[in-house]
Amino acid sequence: MSIFKAAIVHFGLVFTAGFALGTVRTIWLVPLVGERSAELLETPVMIIISFLAARWVVGKMKEPSFPKRLQVGALALLFLLGCEAGVVVFVLQQSLGEYITGREPVAGMVYLVALAVFAAAPSVIGRTAVLRQSDES
Repeated sequence: MSIFKAAIVHFGLVFTAGFALGTVRTIWLVPLVGERSAELLETPVMIIISFLAARWVVGKMKEPSFPKRLQVGALALLFLLGCEAGVVVFVLQQSLGEYITGREPVAGMVYLVALAVFAAAPSVIGRTAVLRQSDES
């Protein structure tokens, strides 16, 4: 699998899961626990999904070297941010500035950490797989 295709797949799997979970969060969880708590409850699930998607994608790559895995994560992050910006501007009809300043501070910071984890997941997954293989030898 090429770097571009791996990034598209990593982005697609996580974005699709996030879209589904975001719908559940908005409809059922926010009325029960509030926006901040709902976002904070969703984040660990999305981090697990990011690692599962990265593991699958890295497993499909022919030569998953560290630089290639790093490129997959960075490119997938660009796809995710671009798509999110499109949703904010065209669906929510907000400016990016309004969206960023309107986020709840704690949940917003946790979201930034989750984005970093999403981008790093292919590299981290590859590293742990390499370590497991060397332990088995």
